[in-house]
Amino acid sequence: MDAGDGLKGRESAANNSAPFKPRALVLFSGGLDSVLAAELLRRLGVEVVGITFTTPFFGSEAAKRAARQLELPLLVVDITDRHLGVVRNPRFGYGKNLNPCIDCHALMVRVALEKLEDLGAHFLATGEVLGERPKSQNRRALGLVAEISGARDLLLRPLSAKLLPPTRPEILGWVERSKLMDIKGRSRKRQMQLAEEWGIREYQTPAGGCLLTDPGFSRRLKDLMEAKKDFDAGDVELVKVGRQFWIRGNLLVLGRRHDENERLWELCRPGDRLFKEKDRPGPTALWRPVAPGMELGQDDLEEIARLLGIYGKKKEPLSLHEMVEVTPKDVVSSRVEESQMSERNEGMELKPKEGT
Repeated sequence: MDAGDGLKGRESAANNSAPFKPRALVLFSGGLDSVLAAELLRRLGVEVVGITFTTPFFGSEAAKRAARQLELPLLVVDITDRHLGVVRNPRFGYGKNLNPCIDCHALMVRVALEKLEDLGAHFLATGEVLGERPKSQNRRALGLVAEISGARDLLLRPLSAKLLPPTRPEILGWVERSKLMDIKGRSRKRQMQLAEEWGIREYQTPAGGCLLTDPGFSRRLKDLMEAKKDFDAGDVELVKVGRQFWIRGNLLVLGRRHDENERLWELCRPGDRLFKEKDRPGPTALWRPVAPGMELGQDDLEEIARLLGIYGKKKEPLSLHEMVEVTPKDVVSSRVEESQMSERNEGMELKPKEGT
């Protein structure tokens, strides 16, 4: 959808004799900047609706909490499939880690633009602040996001608007430019002062939110990307969990705690294999084939047994006879037994497949 599509009707509505109240669709993360942008527009007489997004790398909980605090209507949109494409091949590259911020912001604005007419909104707004982030919020990057998203002059940044070219909401008088702000730079002192003045007590910290900005997770994801170009959301969920090992191009994950063992059982899918130590509580191991045509061989099984033993209660390698492969049926049985404080083997002794 282009910014000009469907606008004539909304502009004429603003010019007829009926009272007109502009409606903004605000990209709303729940962070301080987006909260202030939404609140500023409301104080200027604009009706505000929030939109937030979910992917395997970030969720919507912070936005939901902040929206409840502001009593703000909020639309939650899952953009996983489109976002994975951006992460795999960002047009404008990555930030410090694997965060493709310019491409990501442009995608979010594009999706919001697609929702604009359905929600009866007249323009888009974000909490972006000029110069707050060196790569993704400099003047060029803000212009790129507006252009490649298709939003163009329908995209207003209320917190830095006086420092940027006038947008359509300002030109048409939907928002009074003189009452917008000229915040810039990395200091958040002015934002925090505004929050205090406006009684906003809770908001997400600037560093919170996206796993792609985390160095440790980014290293894990980079290993996955190098091994599997077409990785999917299920693969991303798996690299969030436990200890990660690569065995002949295939991924092995060991749970570190009971909750991670449970999560591995949940993430297991056809083709994966689950292992644990026989007759003793400890880590669960999930092996996922990534390299084409690969099957577990004797050496692979011995390496899995070694790692299970080293990271288990025994703290030394296991033999193959001390390790069992578990199936979904065994997992259910194991959960019942664990609740009764009894560990019984419901698995099968391991034998390498013929020909491996």
